[in-house]
Amino acid sequence: MRVAILGLGIIGEVWARNLLADGIAVAPWNRSAKPIPGFVADAREAAREADVVIVVVADPPAVDGVLAQIEPVLRAGQVVVQSSTISPEWTKRFAARVAGRGAAYLDAPFTGSKLAAIARETVYYVGGEAAVLERVRPVLARLSKAIVHAGAIGDASSVKLAMNINIALVGAALAESLSFARAAGVSDDMFFAALKLNASRSGVSDLKEPKLRAGDFAPQFSLKHMDKDLRLALETVGESGLPALRRVKAVYDQGMEAGWGDQDFSCLVRLVGAQASGAPAAHG
Repeated sequence: MRVAILGLGIIGEVWARNLLADGIAVAPWNRSAKPIPGFVADAREAAREADVVIVVVADPPAVDGVLAQIEPVLRAGQVVVQSSTISPEWTKRFAARVAGRGAAYLDAPFTGSKLAAIARETVYYVGGEAAVLERVRPVLARLSKAIVHAGAIGDASSVKLAMNINIALVGAALAESLSFARAAGVSDDMFFAALKLNASRSGVSDLKEPKLRAGDFAPQFSLKHMDKDLRLALETVGESGLPALRRVKAVYDQGMEAGWGDQDFSCLVRLVGAQASGAPAAHG
């Protein structure tokens, strides 16, 4: 099976390298060149001969741009696996465009950081026909520990946004509770030891503990991408609803204004910590 991976960001490049290591025929493409075996400089050429076309880029405009390039070569027999985190409304629009070219489409966002991708522990949420999912399962199974069939086109995008709302809110609670403890003179050792014995311990706290302790905000999940996901969730529900998320989104807005977009979203602890101590947050 021939696979095109369109988008070689934090996750897409890992997926491409994992498939290449398995001996799969991969055509990797990115808007800017990447030093990866088989790199194809033109998205259309990468997709032309592929059986499976995986799109994993930043946001709806980026997906739109990729589809605009590859639509002329899409055909019956191909499956476009759209793994960017976008809203249900956008994924339905994109699915209609792909169907118009005769190709099949899966709504397939995922959860899992760069570390999870490297370990092939991505979890896919998939929306679309079960038969189409079975056609691409041999590829997705090489990259993941679980594939959850969420329902129809758009349903998987709804699940993914719901999961990211949860992660953002849990992450915000972690940042605030840690900042409160630090301001009170509680050591990080004591805080995390107590948290591990508390019902509020989470996968987020386990994953982010090393980063928070070290102040290492190299991106596992960048602030700008989570900010985008929260914006899409709020756009989906409209003017009312999700009050806690709206408050957290305001903190993300401050982080973006501070120039932290390319850092891991856990960097917001600097902003929350500064507010807890009364000190100004550093920019840059």
